[in-house]
Order: sequence, then C-alpha cells, then structure tokens
Amino acid sequence: MKPLRIPSALGLLLRSSAATPIISPNLQTRARWAHKGVRTATPTIPPTTPFVPDVDTFLTVIGRGLKEHASKFPTWEALFSLNTDQLRELGVEPPRTRKYLLRWRQRFQEGKFGIGGGAKYVENGTAYLRIKEVDLSPTERRRCVVNVPGSKTVETMPEEELAKVKGFSVKGVRTITGPYVLPAGPERARVTVTEGMWEDRRGHKIDGGERRQAEVRFKKRLAERKALREKQGFY
Repeated sequence: MKPLRIPSALGLLLRSSAATPIISPNLQTRARWAHKGVRTATPTIPPTTPFVPDVDTFLTVIGRGLKEHASKFPTWEALFSLNTDQLRELGVEPPRTRKYLLRWRQRFQEGKFGIGGGAKYVENGTAYLRIKEVDLSPTERRRCVVNVPGSKTVETMPEEELAKVKGFSVKGVRTITGPYVLPAGPERARVTVTEGMWEDRRGHKIDGGERRQAEVRFKKRLAERKALREKQGFY
C-alpha cells in the first residue's frame, strides 16, 4: 500500500496565490473611485465675452464654414459640452472640421482669443479703438491701443476702465494698424466681427503634399525627359 501524500500548507498557499492574485481592498476602492471620477467629469463651460456673445458669433469668427452648423447648437452650453461622437451624430463633417471645432473650444476655454477677442466694450459686433499715450520719461512717450465705448474718449474715462487689446499697434502718431482694422476718425479705429477672422488657414498642398511630394516630382521629371526625347526624335 502506497503511503498517502499530504501536501504542505506552504505549497497550497503558493498554488492558490498563483491562481488568484491577492489584491488589496484599498487598491480596488481607489481604482473604483478613479474610474467613477473619469465617467462623471463634466466639461468646462467658459463664459461668453463682449466680442463673442453667442454661438453664432463664435462659429462665424473661427471660420471654415462652421457658421452653417449654428442651428445645431441651441445653447452656449451645448456648444461646449458635446463630444466628438455627438458632433458626428449632429452632422458636423468631415472629421477634420470636428477636430478644428474642438481645438478652438479648448482655446476659448483657456482664454486664447483671436483678433479683437479681448475687447471689453462692443456695440453691435463692433469694438472701437483709440490711442493712449503714456509718458515713460520727460523725453520718451509710448503709444498703445485701447478699447473704449464708441461715444467716449481716452481722456473722459478712468484709467482702470480702459481695456487694453492685443494684436494692434500705432503707426506714426495717429494711425491704428492691425488685422481687420477700419478707420473711424482721427486717432480712432474699429474692428467688426467678420467671418473667418480667427480662422487657422490650411496650407496649400503642392505636388501631393509633404508625404508624396518627392514621388510626384520624380514622376514629373521622368515625364518631362520622355517628352523632350520624343520631341528630339529619339523615340
């Protein structure tokens, strides 16, 4: 009769550990909390600005034809809360257009505006600009561009209420220059909401773009040499 082999407790423990790994209850709880936090994260809805007060204006200034989708977003919150799958269901096509919209949404949330976006005083889509002079020393004076209400001047407004705007400069003594700037009188200009004024222009592909450029140009040279040889009577 063969002796009965009794497995040691250590062997059983090692085998059971290999089959079912032991996971700390605290680790499981933390993983559950982290996963739950990801699922319930809510998008950040930035406030509107005087220059971009609604959905239609936002889609107008970023360009690329997105203005035609304005009716698909009933509220400002809807514009900044829908994800890429929901945008596709609404018919925002092609995919590069959705990516472009999501990219500009992120910029707006971070406060990165295009030309005129920092204006504080806007009347019917128009921001008025004036020149402010600052004395740096008895012999040195600096001129900058500020945004004021259309009916007021720099001299009649308190210093703290003047709104500095980026993207504009003073040429000479009395001329305000910058993208989409139109003159509005002496030392005065205006910038109005215009379709595509914040648009990121797409590059123009030449000879098939960056990846196929070498191949396309090589084939062009072959065709040119072949045409030249035929013209010279070698074929």
